[in-house]
Amino acid sequence: MDDNQIRKVLVLGGGTAGWMTASYLGRALGSAVEITVVEAPSIPRIGVGEATIPNLQKTFFDFLGLKEEEWMPECNASFKMGVRFLNWRTPGTGQSAARTLPEGRPDQFDHLFGLLPDHDNLPLSHYWVQQRLSGSTDVPFDHACYRQPPLLDAKLAPMLPDGTPYASYAWHFDANLVADFLRRFATQRQSAVHVEDVYIGPEFDSRGYLTAINTESGRRFEADLFIDCSGFRSLLMNGAMEEPFLDMSDHLLNDRAVATAVPHDDSQGIEPYTSAIAMSSGWTWKIPLLGRFGTGYVYSSRFTSEDEATAELCGMWGLDPEGQPLNHVKFRVGRNRQAWVRNVVGVGLSSCFVEPLESTGIYFIYATLYQLVKHFPDKRFEPVLRDRFNAEVETMFDDTRDFLQAHFTFAPRTDTEFWRACKELRFSDRFAEKVAMYKAGLTVDTPVTDESNYYGNFEAEFRNFWSNANYYCIFAGLGLLPDRPTPVLSFRSDSVESAEKLFAEVKQDQARLLETLPTTYDYLRRLHSR
Repeated sequence: MDDNQIRKVLVLGGGTAGWMTASYLGRALGSAVEITVVEAPSIPRIGVGEATIPNLQKTFFDFLGLKEEEWMPECNASFKMGVRFLNWRTPGTGQSAARTLPEGRPDQFDHLFGLLPDHDNLPLSHYWVQQRLSGSTDVPFDHACYRQPPLLDAKLAPMLPDGTPYASYAWHFDANLVADFLRRFATQRQSAVHVEDVYIGPEFDSRGYLTAINTESGRRFEADLFIDCSGFRSLLMNGAMEEPFLDMSDHLLNDRAVATAVPHDDSQGIEPYTSAIAMSSGWTWKIPLLGRFGTGYVYSSRFTSEDEATAELCGMWGLDPEGQPLNHVKFRVGRNRQAWVRNVVGVGLSSCFVEPLESTGIYFIYATLYQLVKHFPDKRFEPVLRDRFNAEVETMFDDTRDFLQAHFTFAPRTDTEFWRACKELRFSDRFAEKVAMYKAGLTVDTPVTDESNYYGNFEAEFRNFWSNANYYCIFAGLGLLPDRPTPVLSFRSDSVESAEKLFAEVKQDQARLLETLPTTYDYLRRLHSR
């Protein structure tokens, strides 16, 4: 064996990030590398319900050799076809049902998974804009271009009765159960070593590289590579390595959350989507699972207090704030200047965090792991590997931060101090250019039309993390339209006319699927009973 080969990896921290790291690296590196997870048993795990994006199965569970049928029942998992945004355009306090827009429609829109059809080398979104600006249609973007909205209303599953998927989907699950499941997988089916102990300090060599950590019980753990999964405390990255954290609260104002779980009568149906409900000083998630839903109010402490946020959340769901178990979380918004410093890599909350408005928390974990394996070092720790890794993680995070910021800045609401302050936030130069492209009627990012080669293809996703369809779902849903159709359509009257067939096919598919799909409740009941 090469004397420079990494032989020992130590993961500090368990939870979702720690055990995803141990499982992924165990599969990628094999038995030649010893992986140890040091987890403090007294540290509570953050999270009440968790939502994901569609590539989780292909890029993580498939990589581990785990099928949906194996992990979903273990984690109380359900399906998610997108995010439904409620009351982002109309004023008012927290309300779980959609209010009414001036034009008489509910104040709701869907950010759906799946890619837009392409017609004559242009995405369908451009034809919808041409119709909308010409006054030839008043059908909202999501209903005109996607099959899913009526199916979400009916709480149907993303599967045909025989298990064949008809649309892209992600998952809801209990993150604590996922961590427990992956701990068993990594220790029983791989060779990871699990140590319950409390970190108290580091040891360094003369170059400033970490050589070992010491624990409360008096033990000492050496390693060649250290992965920091210690959460917001960032014990190795911000602590031992003194890596600066770049605060980005000038882009996203929310810094607190109050969360809880609410029992649910499944016979009323299980929603196959995450709800993001606008509140007076932030927004509330609703993540449906079997038997309950997780919910939490993400808010800015500059504009409301913990007691006021708790009262608004509990009032919306009819809960008693005195008797309801509540989880209060303070979080920091931003990222470390570098995600990899010398021989220490931050994964999860120890590296970066944005509020879970588009369910990117779990994605940040396995996307970082993918990049780490792609740029995996030996003991020489070549700077070019570290620098390319850091550049990839920085781009992923900053693009996501900008995309989330747009939700708040472009939301028409100005009824509270919070929503007015969101209108004063400055975009990064990179995102300002994308907004300008959208307003000019152009494709925001290179359109992707081959869905089978996109979801799960990290190279495609890292180059184009938020696709053209994502921007149109959010911008159009918030009422922001381009100033004009894309100019090339003025030369393509035949294409505009023939695009009508695609819009008609969407409507036909909606009607057909409403008649054939099982409910999410029925499908999950069969899946979980296996």
